[in-house]
Amino acid sequence: MASKVATLPRTMPSPETGETLTRASRPFKVFYKGKSVTVKLPGYYPKGKGDGVHVGNDMSIVDAALRMLKEQVDGIPTPETIRKFRTKLGLSQRRAGAIFRVGPKAFDKYERGLIEPSGPTVQLITLLNRHPDMIKELEAS
Repeated sequence: MASKVATLPRTMPSPETGETLTRASRPFKVFYKGKSVTVKLPGYYPKGKGDGVHVGNDMSIVDAALRMLKEQVDGIPTPETIRKFRTKLGLSQRRAGAIFRVGPKAFDKYERGLIEPSGPTVQLITLLNRHPDMIKELEAS
C-alpha cells in the first residue's frame, strides 16, 4: 500500500491578521560566525513584504544550510558527509558506533541530523577520511 504525501493548501489565513497568505518561497539569509548563505525558504507569505508562516518541513532548508556553514567554518560534518564517510569505509551504522565507541545508534542520529558528533568523533572522522586504511587498527582494538 503506497503512502499518501500530504499536499499543502495554496493559501491560508494569517494567524495574526487574518490576511490571506499564499504558498511560495522567498530568499532567506542564514548566518554562522561571519559567513552566510541565502536559501529559498518555503512558506506562506503575504502580498508584498511581511513575515511568513512556516509549517511542516519548511525550516529544514535552513537547518541544512546551517549545517553546511558549520562544516565549512568549524569542520563539523553534515549528516550527508557522515553517511558518505561511513559507506566509503563499508561500515554499518552499528559497526561504526562500536568502532568509534559512541554507542550503537549514534551514527543513525548523526546521519538524521538529530545530534552532532562530539569533537573527538569529528577529529577521528576527519583522520579516517584522509587515511581510511587506519580503520583496520581500530577494528582490531
